[in-house]
Amino acid sequence: MRFGVSFGGISTVALSVEFFRDARSIDIGVGTWSFRDISVSTTVRQYFGASNARPVVGAGLWLAAAAPSAESERTGFALVLRAPIGLDWAVADRHATGLVLNVNRGLWVKRSDPEDDLPLNRRLVPLPELYYRFTR
Repeated sequence: MRFGVSFGGISTVALSVEFFRDARSIDIGVGTWSFRDISVSTTVRQYFGASNARPVVGAGLWLAAAAPSAESERTGFALVLRAPIGLDWAVADRHATGLVLNVNRGLWVKRSDPEDDLPLNRRLVPLPELYYRFTR
């Protein structure tokens, strides 16, 4: 099991826990962009190789919820498909850092403005993420 902190990706700053089984893991992250929202992500990851620097790919879901900013608004939600692609580097015994490019695509949105009926943008959005993890 690894615990960590990340910058970028699903939020400005996030805390994560990663459960390992062989070269696969389930990564759960909780973070925020501005302390008026919350982002939760679950990703299945596959690590390749046995060296200190290992490529990693994955797939998962990201749910973001934002508090309303005005009385006439409601809580906004977005569900996003995410695919992290990157490199995990074991810096020292029990310590690792990594750089991941998260390729994201929106699946569903409930906008905070009830009168905003714009269609969901379905383009791919790349978001970089830098993380530190500690193995326990």
